[in-house]
Amino acid sequence: MKGRMISPGKAEGEAIVSSEPIGFYGGIDIKTGVVIEKGHPLEGECVKDKILIFPYGKGSTVGSYVIYGLKKNNVAPAAIINKETETIVATGVILAGIPCVDQIDIEKIKNGDRVIVDADKAEVTVIS
Repeated sequence: MKGRMISPGKAEGEAIVSSEPIGFYGGIDIKTGVVIEKGHPLEGECVKDKILIFPYGKGSTVGSYVIYGLKKNNVAPAAIINKETETIVATGVILAGIPCVDQIDIEKIKNGDRVIVDADKAEVTVIS
């Protein structure tokens, strides 16, 4: 699938997919990488080393620094894929150096799929 590069880099990993937006500030524990937002479809799941897929971000601009903090604490996702990356997520992934691609039909990717993200080419490949 061809999209748009937000932050360069390449990553491969297991997909963790949400149909709901993610708010990083108050939504993901910065020390553990576990989704802590009550009632969120990914509540209790860890994003570490996963290909994190969600429609778009939500919430406070502090979310950018949470993404950066996840990377510094070695609990960040390997890459992020969005339908539409807004400025909070874009700033965070660029600061953290996390590959990110948007304008992807995320409904074609399921939890547990093996995914390759080549943000340099703005390409996402589902292996299985």
